[in-house]
Amino acid sequence: MRGIVLAAAGVIALAAVSLFVGVSDVTIGEILSGSSDEATQVLLASRIPRTLALVLAGAGMAVSGLILQMLARNKFVEPSTAGTAESAVFGMLMVTLLAPETPMLGRMLVAGVCALAGTALFLGILRRMPLRSPLIVPLVGIMLGAVITASTEFVGYRFDMLQSVRAWETGDFSGVLRGRYELLWIGAVLTAVAYVAADRFTVAGLGEDFTTNLGLNHRRVVSLGLVIVSLVTAAVIATCGMIPFLGLIVPNLISLMRGDNMRQSLPWVALFGAGLVLACDIAGRLVIRPYEIPIGTTMGIVGSAIFLYLLLRKNRHAA
Repeated sequence: MRGIVLAAAGVIALAAVSLFVGVSDVTIGEILSGSSDEATQVLLASRIPRTLALVLAGAGMAVSGLILQMLARNKFVEPSTAGTAESAVFGMLMVTLLAPETPMLGRMLVAGVCALAGTALFLGILRRMPLRSPLIVPLVGIMLGAVITASTEFVGYRFDMLQSVRAWETGDFSGVLRGRYELLWIGAVLTAVAYVAADRFTVAGLGEDFTTNLGLNHRRVVSLGLVIVSLVTAAVIATCGMIPFLGLIVPNLISLMRGDNMRQSLPWVALFGAGLVLACDIAGRLVIRPYEIPIGTTMGIVGSAIFLYLLLRKNRHAA
């Protein structure tokens, strides 16, 4: 209990730092004294929404990665290595081309349906393949994602939408303002649902026969997990774009420290995911200040380094 309180305090401290880092100078003194209306407006319209979006997106994507790893029974799977994120980008492009007047919630739902279809296709391919190594699973997902990405970019190129596709493929919180991040609260609700159903996901991760013998409907549990992963991924991509590696490295690091009990590890995964995204975003705003590096780049550097460590390590946790 003490550890989780300290982790939560660390996330709150990073969130507080995030409120006062950026191009515009916003200080605690100006806010408390009310001497600067501009600083107050920047805080309310940009900094608070951005910080909340970072926390919600980080926690949601990390928990989604944990669920997907349980369902695929493989430690090297996450939404961006299972075709989920790429399918969501494809859905965003299709709805933008075919029904450009669709509100953001409708676009997210279409992207979520496409993400659900892409993830189901990935799991269907896995069931039909002889898997001699745990590393084959993410390779299959990466190849599937590459095919979907190539199709998406081809359509985007033909209809002059390649710039929008690139924006969805690259995580960036610089455009997050009040009124443009609220979809991520859906991810918070779904994360709470995942905590309630954590024991069912743990059992489902032990296989269909084991789940059925315990009286649970394996197909229903897997469907619930896929819906949570797909909708959270779609909400994040619709708001700020794809965040690579987050759903892969965070559950693995927490698993090394806390074990594989999902109910016990899920709060840690959510807090560590939020903290890591906050730290990477703050670093991206400070390195080349007053400009900033998109979080897709900083997270890609940090995530790829940790991913290589996990690959090279003699991993006893791999499925």
